[in-house]
Amino acid sequence: MKRLLLLLILLTGLGRAQGHQHLVMVGGGQHPPEAMKAFYDWTGRPDPHILVIGWASSVPDENLRIVLEDYAKYAQRPQLELAGRDRATVLKQLERADGVWFTGGDQTRVMEVLKDRVLLQALRAKYQEGTVFGGTSAGTAIMSLRMLTGNADLSVIDGQKVEVAEGLGLLPEQVIVDQHFLRRQRENRLFGVVLKHPGCLGIGIDEDTALLLSDGVQAQVVGRAQVMVIAPQAVPGRLHIQLYQPGERFQLDLQP
Repeated sequence: MKRLLLLLILLTGLGRAQGHQHLVMVGGGQHPPEAMKAFYDWTGRPDPHILVIGWASSVPDENLRIVLEDYAKYAQRPQLELAGRDRATVLKQLERADGVWFTGGDQTRVMEVLKDRVLLQALRAKYQEGTVFGGTSAGTAIMSLRMLTGNADLSVIDGQKVEVAEGLGLLPEQVIVDQHFLRRQRENRLFGVVLKHPGCLGIGIDEDTALLLSDGVQAQVVGRAQVMVIAPQAVPGRLHIQLYQPGERFQLDLQP
């Protein structure tokens, strides 16, 4: 018990300096090589230990195999392990992790596990300390504090018909992220949510594409398709939409 409490103190960052935050968000489909290379580089180690969290998936072992295949191109001796589900196991795994990756599946399954607030805060603290985090599909959807659950009426632009729940919250508080964005024509639900929450900024990431984010503001698009950024305008009911191409860099405009 004493060891567990000490571990939790370390993970919550008491007495430790915060590092630069790095986030790799894949919109689903194939993992862009540039995204996996950035994830590897941001660990800062030649053979980093990666914790793969497969809570969203019904086949976590298969997801682990896919991540291992993509990641092995960069690390000579990749060390990947699949996250457990009980608090003590995950806290120990987090302690030795140089990077944390969330697989696809159903994002609400992840947040079911993270009803354990100790685990939730430990993950947030690990990110704030400078450990690189990443994910794909559902593993990207959880990165918002306001998380799109997937339940929505896509035939209308109406934020009242889009279900939102608490997410992991690694992105700046006002940012809401969506995935499989253009391929599955999910623009309407993100438009609706941004209109419902005027202080928010919507980010839609397409399949086979990733957004690389440093310190919550410095962004780069990599992969095969585009990223859409949706911001409210001063006039109610109007939106400002920007479409970013692979290779483009930009800074998130986070209004106070």
